[in-house]
Amino acid sequence: MSETAEAPLRILIVDDHIVVRAGLRALLEGEPGFEVVGESGDGVEAVRLVARLAPDVVLMDLRLTEPGAAGGAIDGIETTRRILAADARARVVVLTSYGSQADVLRAVEAGARGYVLKAGPPEELFRAVRAAAAGGLALAPEAAASVVGRGAEVPVLSEREIEVVRLLAEGHSNRAIAGALFLAEATVKTHLVRIYRKLGTENRASTVSEAVRLGLIELV
Repeated sequence: MSETAEAPLRILIVDDHIVVRAGLRALLEGEPGFEVVGESGDGVEAVRLVARLAPDVVLMDLRLTEPGAAGGAIDGIETTRRILAADARARVVVLTSYGSQADVLRAVEAGARGYVLKAGPPEELFRAVRAAAAGGLALAPEAAASVVGRGAEVPVLSEREIEVVRLLAEGHSNRAIAGALFLAEATVKTHLVRIYRKLGTENRASTVSEAVRLGLIELV
């Protein structure tokens, strides 16, 4: 009686750079037991593909800076949240060039089952995919050190709070922030109170400075 071969792990690649997607596809399809079932360059389309293809693991770029055909100008963290909101069984592994504490914590908080650096060895990526598919958590050594060693030092802001701080950094008033985010001005003030408390700051300038230092936002 012959043994039934195990079905390959089905992987969806989400990255806004075509060359990166092509390289990942070649790398993954060269590893026994993996099958790339689709790819996407933007977040909104990725959420739709997960619903349609039901991959075992989604490899998610953190930044996703370029809107794709579906108009999805959302980053990898928000895409991860939306995927898991639609299907709590989905497994997401974040694959990125960045390894800041804030990014790692935001990814884990969003529900990612792995965090791997693009500069790391392929074996780390393969292990993370297999661990996530099995329901485990796989972090690159640098990411694990951030979570275990210093994670408690980094306050976690909500996505809305991050948006408020970004607009603060651009010099917008409370009224302008309220208009940009379709909020009441009183709601913006409430967000600011919470942000100040989380960051231990007292004014707009120190809040922006602290958010940059912690890697919560980047100044362009």
